[in-house]
Amino acid sequence: MSALLPPLPGPETPLDGPELLQLGAVEDEPCLRADAARNRARLLDAAARLVAEHGAAGVTMEAVAAAANVGKGTVFRRFGDRTGLLTALLDHSERNFQAAFLGGPPPLGPGSEPAERLRAFGVAYLRRAIEELDLLLAAEGGPDRRFTSPAHRLHHRHLAVLLRRAAPDADAELLAHTLLGYLNPPLIHHLVRQCGTPPARLETGWTDLVDRITGPEQGT
Repeated sequence: MSALLPPLPGPETPLDGPELLQLGAVEDEPCLRADAARNRARLLDAAARLVAEHGAAGVTMEAVAAAANVGKGTVFRRFGDRTGLLTALLDHSERNFQAAFLGGPPPLGPGSEPAERLRAFGVAYLRRAIEELDLLLAAEGGPDRRFTSPAHRLHHRHLAVLLRRAAPDADAELLAHTLLGYLNPPLIHHLVRQCGTPPARLETGWTDLVDRITGPEQGT
């Protein structure tokens, strides 16, 4: 088993935790000095304006530095690289999504059966992904980063725990990766943008996949 994966919680491990994980590196965000926090907010505001005006392709480290009237080195020091900058832009919606599936109302949040929560997770993710598809695609990390980001690891853990409860005899860790593959932004781009697949068909396909994995008694 890969050492990159966190240990799968036991059957009695609580499914939902109070702490939300941000999409990018944690760094020193909770204790940023006031001036550093203002600079970070200014850079993100400049990047968001560039996305609105030119799309995600228009967001470069140089363009953000110019829009925020700072040196390019400041942007690199704050975010590391373009992927770090773009993931920081996605952080707000990621935190909202995490809050919804960790502690929001059912069926996405606690209170519903595991299979129902699995169905709701995929539908919610697909809707969010389609809305932010260009930014998600631009923020895609390479193979060494794609599966190890805090957010991806949390998504995987959440699905694995739900699968462990909904299908106790299955290999929950591997099936969680399979389900997350269905929600891969490049695949969504191919199906929706290139093939013209209606989003509603993707949602139906997700629920059908969950039902087939969890069994007919869980899918009804």
